[in-house]
Amino acid sequence: MRRRHLLAHPSGDRQTAALTIFDRLRAAPWAERARTELGATGVSRRQTGSTDIGLTPQELQIATLAASGLTNKAIGERLHLSARTVSGHLYNVFPKLGVTARAGLRDALTALTAREDPPIPDAPSPRSAASWWSSGRP
Repeated sequence: MRRRHLLAHPSGDRQTAALTIFDRLRAAPWAERARTELGATGVSRRQTGSTDIGLTPQELQIATLAASGLTNKAIGERLHLSARTVSGHLYNVFPKLGVTARAGLRDALTALTAREDPPIPDAPSPRSAASWWSSGRP
C-alpha cells in the first residue's frame, strides 16, 4: 500500500531522483534499494527515463547478476524465482542488448551505463579555513 502511494505522490519523483543520484555516485547498495522500491511501484526503468532500450527493472537486475557470473539457479535463489523464469528473462534481455551469449552481457551493460550516465564533474576542492580568512571575504 505504501508503494502505491509513491506512484501517485511527488515522492515517487523523489525516489526516481534518488535512484539517479545513487547510480551516478556508484552507491550500489543505496541504488539497489531505491531501484527495488521504485520497481515495486510498477515504474519501469523506461518510465523513469533511465534507459532507452526498454529493460525492465527485473531484467536489468537479472542481467547484472548473470554478467557477474552467477548461474540461473543461483540468480533464482537470490531473487526467489525459478531458474526457468530467470532463463526467460535472459532470453528477452539478449536481443534488447544486442548480445547472443552470456559472455557479452558485461560489456553490453557497461556500454549501456556509460551511455546513460554522463560523467559527474569533479567537485572543486574545498578551501581551507586559513585561505578563506586570508582572502578577506566574510
